[in-house]
Amino acid sequence: MDPPDDAIAHALLCLARDRAPRSFCPSEAARALSGDWRPLMPRVRALAATLPLIATQKGTPVDPVTARGPIRLTLKADR
Repeated sequence: MDPPDDAIAHALLCLARDRAPRSFCPSEAARALSGDWRPLMPRVRALAATLPLIATQKGTPVDPVTARGPIRLTLKADR
């Protein structure tokens, strides 16, 4: 059974707060929620786009939904 969106959002925000100011890979949240984590990645990225998180790729801000390849997430500076 897939985790609900609020569980994914909670996992993302907890990782962001625990790691701040460092970034983390969104797959860490997916792995914490499911043994079969790869199918969750589109939802994880989509939810990350709605949260106070910044997605980067090679240090450049990107849209987590449309970015191809690995991204990193971190809390926005004002949080």
